[in-house]
Amino acid sequence: MSNVFFFDTYALIEIYKGNQNYEKYKGKVKMLITGLNILEYVYFLLREKRESEIEEAFSNLSRYMVKYDKEIIINTAKMKHKYSKEKLSFIDCIGYLVALRYKAKFLTGDEKFKDKENVEFVK
Repeated sequence: MSNVFFFDTYALIEIYKGNQNYEKYKGKVKMLITGLNILEYVYFLLREKRESEIEEAFSNLSRYMVKYDKEIIINTAKMKHKYSKEKLSFIDCIGYLVALRYKAKFLTGDEKFKDKENVEFVK
């Protein structure tokens, strides 16, 4: 198992929910995310009526945040266009490409990524 993973928001939410399939990734691997994943996670907390947890979650997750550049943005548009029938989100495409840039596995349970290269698919 690689030691560096880009945690898709799907993975973050499953960990929050206590999905045992993600247990082996908690605190045992190097985690990468973008600010956009934090955005989606905060939105999840709001939907779950967990607004009181937002500040702590942001503080904890922001330590793992990595930046991306023009190349990632342009390649995100190309990836979304290439897989337009699969209706991938921009945020997922950014995460996938950031994972490649940092030589990390893209950790997700999103079925749209199940058969893509460099993906650690966990339901």
